Amino acid sequence: MTLVSVGLLIIRLVIGITFMGHGSQKLFGWFGGYGPVGFSQWLESLGIGFRGRFWSIAAGLFEFVGGVLFAFGTLTGVGAGLIIIVMLDAILIVHRKNGYWIDNGGWEYNFVLMAVVLGVALIGPGSYVLFHL
Repeated sequence: MTLVSVGLLIIRLVIGITFMGHGSQKLFGWFGGYGPVGFSQWLESLGIGFRGRFWSIAAGLFEFVGGVLFAFGTLTGVGAGLIIIVMLDAILIVHRKNGYWIDNGGWEYNFVLMAVVLGVALIGPGSYVLFHL
């Protein structure tokens, strides 16, 4: 057991499970989420247009599947990529206009998450993974 692998496992589990939860909010309305209908209405209010339902399901799937892959350490790069896509969309659609700092509703937190998942994807998931692929 190496401390590096334990550290990577902690990072993967915390971020992966968090994204699984966010995806579940969008897909199923769990954990206080609005589900695909409510989330699509919110997206449409931001100017996404009639495709809000499609994008709400896509965002939920990217978050949920990305979180599962990242947490399990299986296809970590794919999971990180899905998470990065969703965070980049969140920056461009919601947070960009508010500047960098999160206390003003900015994109700081999204950017930090992107950096962490990219860093783990580049380093590798460590020794503790569910499936070695």
